[in-house]
Amino acid sequence: MTPLAIALHPPLLIVLNAGSGNGAAGDARRAIESGCAAAGREHRIYEVDGPRALQACAREAVESARASQGVVVAAGGDGTINAVAQAALGSGCAFGVLPQGTFNYFSRTHGIPSDTGQALQVLLNEVPRAVQVGLVNDRVFLVNASLGLYAKLLEDREAFKAQYGRHRWVAFWSGLLTLVRGHRPWYLHMSWHGQQRDIRTQTLFVANNALQLHQVGLPEADAPERGQLAAVALKPLGVFAMLGLLARGALGRLGEVDGVLSFPFESMTVRPMRSRRRVKVATDGEIGWLEMPLHFRVSPEPLWLVRPAVSPELEVTRQ
Repeated sequence: MTPLAIALHPPLLIVLNAGSGNGAAGDARRAIESGCAAAGREHRIYEVDGPRALQACAREAVESARASQGVVVAAGGDGTINAVAQAALGSGCAFGVLPQGTFNYFSRTHGIPSDTGQALQVLLNEVPRAVQVGLVNDRVFLVNASLGLYAKLLEDREAFKAQYGRHRWVAFWSGLLTLVRGHRPWYLHMSWHGQQRDIRTQTLFVANNALQLHQVGLPEADAPERGQLAAVALKPLGVFAMLGLLARGALGRLGEVDGVLSFPFESMTVRPMRSRRRVKVATDGEIGWLEMPLHFRVSPEPLWLVRPAVSPELEVTRQ
């Protein structure tokens, strides 16, 4: 499927998340407005201040983009980008990103700068190109989806940040406390490509981002560039062994660890070996309940992302 026709100089329908309240959204808005004015580009900003309004606003922006042959744009962190992508997928609309998050794996993988002004220049001058989307039970993930310990780490981190502020040291201590408390292993039955396997694991992580996979040093790092996803499961480990494993990941040597199972796939079903009807799953850092079994797959439709033809950071990471 190809995207709907877009105008020669398409209007930008921008969903801007101002929910952080730290002033960054105001700076982003000023950069967007001044950049669009200098380029003579028509635009509209839909400013939201929380997750409840985000999905409805994203759908409204997509409908406006369809009507005006414009580009629907997500300006925010991973959660905002994910919500707008969910609305845009399958609509035929071109999609754009003005990243406002911390790690920005999705934008960096596709050559979009983290600076708002520079990212806006990509929107103003580049064309839509197809990029792969991951799905778990039809919920979109652009970077990764996970259950078990990794999802718990993310959930606890957000709770700590809500109480103590959005600082790196808060995220560090939150993660350390979650590891010390421990986490019960999961017993899962996985089936993919005619293969089946029963595993006991603390976390199942499914990646759709080549840059993130290259940085931790997994051999399946280029799976997302070949139309596949990458599954990563960790065998149950103690606290100190887990810290050592995380250190190896930070050094780009996770693929050398015996306690890591990883493989590429296009479609995989995950069932609990013990009775569970629902499970908490993190998709691009956002926690939600999903019904079992879980069906991970590559979306049959791509996202038409306005991006450069080459991603310099990804090319450097591969070397």
